[in-house]
Amino acid sequence: MKNRILRSIALLTLAALLLLPGLTACGTSDSEPAAQSAGSPVNTAGTGEEPAGEAAGEPAGDNDDTAQSGSILVAYFSATGTTEGVAEKIAAIEGADLYEITAAEPYSSADLNWNDSSSRSTKEQNDKNARPAIGSDPVDLDGYTKIYVGFPIWWGEEPRIMDTFVESCDFDGITVIPFCTSASSGIGRSGQNLAERAGSGNWLDGKRFSGSVSEADLRSWIEGLN
Repeated sequence: MKNRILRSIALLTLAALLLLPGLTACGTSDSEPAAQSAGSPVNTAGTGEEPAGEAAGEPAGDNDDTAQSGSILVAYFSATGTTEGVAEKIAAIEGADLYEITAAEPYSSADLNWNDSSSRSTKEQNDKNARPAIGSDPVDLDGYTKIYVGFPIWWGEEPRIMDTFVESCDFDGITVIPFCTSASSGIGRSGQNLAERAGSGNWLDGKRFSGSVSEADLRSWIEGLN
C-alpha cells in the first residue's frame, strides 16, 4: 500500500513539472509589440514620419491662419520659356510663390514670327485694344504684399495678354514690380502701360534682363528695391 501511494505522488509531481512550461508561456505572449496594445496609436517618433495633417511640435486641429500675409508672388507669362527661367530664379531668391499666365490658345512658332505682318502676335501688338484670353486659373492675390510681374518684350512693349491679366486683378495695397526679358530691347513704357491698365497697386520701375541673367545680378537688383 505504501509503495502504491509513493508511485501516485511521483506521477502527480511529474505531471505538474510537465504542465509548468505551458503555463509560463501563456503568461508572456509576444503577439503584440511591447508597450502597444491593440488599438493604441503608433508612435512615429524617430521614423521620419509625422501624423497626417500635423507638423511636429504643432498642436493638432484646424489652422485658420491660411492667409499668405506678407508673402510674395511671381506672376509671369512666357511663350518660349525665357521669362519662365528668370521668374523661377526670382522666386527662389525671394522664397515666393509662382503663377504662370498661360494663353487660352497657346502661341505657335508661326504666331510669334515678327517678320510676318499677318502673324497672330503682330496683329495683337498692333491693336492696343487686343486682349487675348488667359487659359490658366485665376490667381487669388489676397494676402500678397509684393508681386513681381514678368513678361517678354514684343515689338517694344508688353504682350497684350499681360494687359488682360492686370485688368483682371485688384492690386490695391500691393507693391508691384515689373520685369521683362529680351535680347536687346529695354522695358520702355511697358511698366507704365501695365500700371495704367491695372489702375491699382504701388508700381515700381521695372527692369529688363537677358534670359541668362545670373542669380547674383538678380539678387543685387532685388536688394536695391528693398
